[in-house]
Amino acid sequence: MKLDIAVLPGDGVGPEVTAEAVKVLKAIAIQFDHIFTFQNGLVGAAAIDKTGSALPEETLTICKNTDALLFGAIGTPEYDNNPDAKVRPEQGLLGLRKTLDLYANIRPVIAYESLLNKSPLKKENIIGTDISIYRELTSGIYFGEKRLSEDGNIASDLCQYSREEIERIAHLAFKAAQTRKRKLTLIDKANVLESSRLWRKIVKELAPKYADVTLDFMFIDNAAMQLIINPRQFDVILTENMFGDIISDEASVIGGSIGLLASASIGEKHAMFEPIHGAYTKATNKGIANPIASILSAALLLEHFGLFEEAALVREGVDKSLKLHITTPDLNTKYDNISTSKVGDFIEDFINNPEETNLNFTNIHLGQSTII
Repeated sequence: MKLDIAVLPGDGVGPEVTAEAVKVLKAIAIQFDHIFTFQNGLVGAAAIDKTGSALPEETLTICKNTDALLFGAIGTPEYDNNPDAKVRPEQGLLGLRKTLDLYANIRPVIAYESLLNKSPLKKENIIGTDISIYRELTSGIYFGEKRLSEDGNIASDLCQYSREEIERIAHLAFKAAQTRKRKLTLIDKANVLESSRLWRKIVKELAPKYADVTLDFMFIDNAAMQLIINPRQFDVILTENMFGDIISDEASVIGGSIGLLASASIGEKHAMFEPIHGAYTKATNKGIANPIASILSAALLLEHFGLFEEAALVREGVDKSLKLHITTPDLNTKYDNISTSKVGDFIEDFINNPEETNLNFTNIHLGQSTII
């Protein structure tokens, strides 16, 4: 298969983790005889500093003319700590989502058995957790009309949803549930919000078309608690934009690190794949950022194009790295010199030699990651 991939590293640790995802994709291309080409584009603070725009027209053109986007992270303290900045890095990401109509954000949450002791939650509560969160991404309060009174003392943000916006992501979530444990939970605040009541009404109307899926509902405040107390009760979660943003970040504690959570943002014509973590600017160029979320995002990219065997091999490499403690400091207490690039090197080597499972730790400590 031939794929043209736009690479938007962004800010902070974005370039470091994205480089490891590209490394892994190149290894997959070689092993499976694919042709993957990569075009880099500026976005976020890096783009503002060079062009004055968080999403330059050149970057947007690249994205519109490639098969998929591999995204890093955006944001720097210079902008994050300046609420008066007229151009902000996050405008680049929101602009991509809206312009490319990336309406469905899919975030897998898995409790890896080898990392259960890394989670702040009780092992017996999280073991076996496997959730897929479907978050609506191009509407709701983040994109609604925003107002500030002339005196600057009153502000409002409009949360608005249409039937079409709800239906299209609900269909995707129902179909995903059919391939999993056949359970779908809609998370809303229908006891208070009119927009949530519309969500609940429309999802109920669609449910008979998916009779093999059990549908239930949960208010967002209760869901936030239940996700910590008993995450295994969830299979596919469907929710609106802001609730999905918050609850998927909360879910990161289940696996022990936000550096493990990948995501896919899907539209009718375009698709973008990114780790859910932020720019983590304090770690920039220190080699301590966890690249696994970005690498798993690359696996989602492969799956999106039907390359399931390739995606499975990437995940096997990730599993192997976790079991052997070839991980960055956020997860690793066994070795003190496993850097961002060494994690990528190890998974790259695993893809090249999947049957050879004895790790040469001497090479790891010398700065290599050879499987022998």
